[in-house]
Amino acid sequence: QVQLVESGGGLVQAGGSLRLSCAASGRTFSNSAMGWFRQAPGKEREFVAAISWATVHANSVKGRFAISRDTAKNTVYLQMNSLKPEDTAVYYCAARRGAVVTGPREYDYWGQGTQVTVSS
Repeated sequence: QVQLVESGGGLVQAGGSLRLSCAASGRTFSNSAMGWFRQAPGKEREFVAAISWATVHANSVKGRFAISRDTAKNTVYLQMNSLKPEDTAVYYCAARRGAVVTGPREYDYWGQGTQVTVSS
């Protein structure tokens, strides 16, 4: 079993930055792929970024967002720069065994989400 707790969301102006954190516990963290997803009101949950031995970022955030992990702290981060109003969503951390994938249904464990709101 894996427990995931996100933090770091908030309200920021367009062009600003936020760093989200996801603290994991309960299993061998280093063998898991960790991902960030987001869901805006009325929209489906979408892939943002994921990391295992490699990193993958969605085209919509490439060059602005960066995923990283600190294995010693069992924590994954999402650094978000040059934020846009369309980045407004609830951001979720997720975990799965094995390699990075981008489909949310492929992830077994989810955090409760953290709200990110970008004002114009």
